[in-house]
Amino acid sequence: MTILLLGQLLRFLGKDSPYLDPGSGSFLLQLLIAGLLGLAVALRASWSKIKKFFARGKKKDDEETDDDE
Repeated sequence: MTILLLGQLLRFLGKDSPYLDPGSGSFLLQLLIAGLLGLAVALRASWSKIKKFFARGKKKDDEETDDDE
């Protein structure tokens, strides 16, 4: 049964190939760029929280000596 369904699916997909016009490619590129820029803005907005999260184990004395340098 599975082989018959797979055969029908392949026969159906083999008739016509999908068509993407240049506008579709441009739209996908815009989505990719917008997603990356959105991620960059989100990281920049919460950068201080990220730094605090990873600096939790740091001692108070170490922070004071880093500021003096």
